[in-house]
Amino acid sequence: MSQRCPHCHYVRQPDDDAPDWQCPACTKAYAKAAAVPPPDGTNNARPRHSMGHQGGVGRWLLVLLAFGAALWFGRTLFPATAAPDGPAATGQPEVRLYATAWCGYCRLTRDFFAANGIQYVEHDIEQSSEALKEHRKLGGNGVPLIVVGDDVVKGWNEAALRRLLAPWLKG
Repeated sequence: MSQRCPHCHYVRQPDDDAPDWQCPACTKAYAKAAAVPPPDGTNNARPRHSMGHQGGVGRWLLVLLAFGAALWFGRTLFPATAAPDGPAATGQPEVRLYATAWCGYCRLTRDFFAANGIQYVEHDIEQSSEALKEHRKLGGNGVPLIVVGDDVVKGWNEAALRRLLAPWLKG
């Protein structure tokens, strides 16, 4: 009766010169307790181990990879809603600056707003008669005149601007 190697499935030949307990092809020992070769069709080339958690890890990695790919390629299907621009988006009150092009204090006010990320609307009282009328209604005699919400600041007053705009100042 021919003996089959459980490791490489080599069928032992009568003229093989290896010992009876050793496979001539792979030189591994046959099963010591088994005098009968394994039945045909069984794969004993490698020992069977319980996969335990390792079999699940590969599956979870594949699921995670598929989920990541779906998020990456699906991002164009679900565009993010753009936040509205302007003072209403940040809760900042409306800021209006009544100024002239030549005024140094008006320039200081513009620089202050730019440095601190304050959004404002500027009205040049020399270029617009409507802006001049609004300026006068607010009690303006000079420039700059700054309106923050319902508060009016006459002239350059950094302390007053910092107090009124404190929650929205960057610097």
